[in-house]
Amino acid sequence: MVIHHSFKTILVTILVALHCVEGYIAVWPMPQTMSMTNSYLQLHPKHFQFESDSQSSILKRAFQRYKKLCFLGPLPPNDPGAAVNPDAPKPHVIGNLTSLFFQIDNPNTDLKLGMDESYSLSIRGTPQAVAFVHAKELWGALRALETFSQLIDARANGFFISEAKVIDFPRFSHRGTLVDTARHYLSMDTILQHLDAMAYNKLNVLHWHIVDDQSFPFVSLTYPNMSEFGAYTQRHVYTPDDVSKVIDYAKDRGIRVVPEFDTPGHSLSWGSIPDLLTPCYGPNNIPNGKFGPINPIIESNYVFLLHFFTEIKKRFPDAYVHLGGDEVSFSCWASNPDIQDFMTEKGFGKNYALLEQYYETRLLKVVEAAGLQYIIWQDVIDNKVKVNPNTVVQVWRSSPSYKSELKRVTSLKLKTILSSCWYLDLISYGRDWEGYYRCDPQNFNGTTVEKNLVLGGEACLWGEYVDTTNFLERMWPRASAIAERLWSSVKVNNVDAALPRIDFHRCRHLIRRGIRAQPVNGYSFCQAEYNTVMRYMKKDEL
Repeated sequence: MVIHHSFKTILVTILVALHCVEGYIAVWPMPQTMSMTNSYLQLHPKHFQFESDSQSSILKRAFQRYKKLCFLGPLPPNDPGAAVNPDAPKPHVIGNLTSLFFQIDNPNTDLKLGMDESYSLSIRGTPQAVAFVHAKELWGALRALETFSQLIDARANGFFISEAKVIDFPRFSHRGTLVDTARHYLSMDTILQHLDAMAYNKLNVLHWHIVDDQSFPFVSLTYPNMSEFGAYTQRHVYTPDDVSKVIDYAKDRGIRVVPEFDTPGHSLSWGSIPDLLTPCYGPNNIPNGKFGPINPIIESNYVFLLHFFTEIKKRFPDAYVHLGGDEVSFSCWASNPDIQDFMTEKGFGKNYALLEQYYETRLLKVVEAAGLQYIIWQDVIDNKVKVNPNTVVQVWRSSPSYKSELKRVTSLKLKTILSSCWYLDLISYGRDWEGYYRCDPQNFNGTTVEKNLVLGGEACLWGEYVDTTNFLERMWPRASAIAERLWSSVKVNNVDAALPRIDFHRCRHLIRRGIRAQPVNGYSFCQAEYNTVMRYMKKDEL
């Protein structure tokens, strides 16, 4: 048998091996500026504490959470999965660090698009050991906690941290992941673990594609029949308590939850609402028993939509809702004689794109009346629907070119987020994360003003072939590549430099914390393999 090894693969393996030892630290995503010295301070878990003059309950819970994360010790030295290298040189220790103090200018600001996540972190050993964080808002303090936790080096003989100075802020304000719970149901534990992983990567938006054609697991208080008849089973639903738990859990980690309720297409599971879906017709104008998109000519449907989105406004605190608007099939509309008559009455002829415009225009007015702002897929703009100037357009198509679409949307002075090159459900053999890492949302032929309209992007993991058994593995650490692209400087773009860092991040900051993150760099090893970690970690450790 002949085995072929590329030079790059061998180099990666060597780099990973060199960096899976004590004394190597890699913060992910890379801060904007960071300097470190060779002098270390020792931390003793029983004598270390986080301090702040803020009374924020979110911050207090974060302190409790990160006290555990910071001091996840090495596994027992005699265990084959131990993250210990007995031959590593001892660090040059110049003192003991007993606290990290947080000064937050505005600790009570809302979690919203454009929130301030900047922070500075200073750790010094002379003239005395001091560590200090300054953040303008609470959300920056949470990001600083994550950076601090990643700077700690857990060794066989204790916990150490280098003198360091970090000044950091995100490059983009919208850094998200799309989670699809309609094609396959995802357990609450999986969603919450995913939110943990998002926080470990400084991502800040959970785009919850909660319903679709296949199922309606969202339990509406106003229209409970929708989940009763639209969910796979009554075990595969998200109750009001479940939804509130996700929102609260996410907020504690500085993550917004933006739900998506996609219409007029992708709505077959909404069929419990009378007359909502369009009856399709076969030959001789006879109904064929099938249904299509929401029927745009029934006036009562807009009353229903107003009541429904009024509930969404109450249930989800974010200012935005995602309205979808993609992939609307016109064939059912075109088969329906009532819609044909409506088209003639409106002077639309046989241009069903005009009917879609009619629906979207009405829908946007309904959503605005409910007090919501909205995100839409690019299809709505492609079909020339007039939208509110505050609309956020999500670019997802790659043909003919996502770059030309970014140019077109921003030339209309509309804000946009990119997903085209970050569809994580499209899997391939090898290091596909490198392509995600190279994709830059501002790499298109636009003016500075147009490029500044790009708010960021999302890693999308659609659920046709993903459920609780493989969601976390498929998402992480591939989404980590996107997280660094959206947080770090545009100059942080060298794939070769990122190779050992993302492997270290996967092992130390994901697997070591209980996240089932798959290998992404070919053959290598993790200093704390998942099964070994979980054998020594209590289920409720974090």
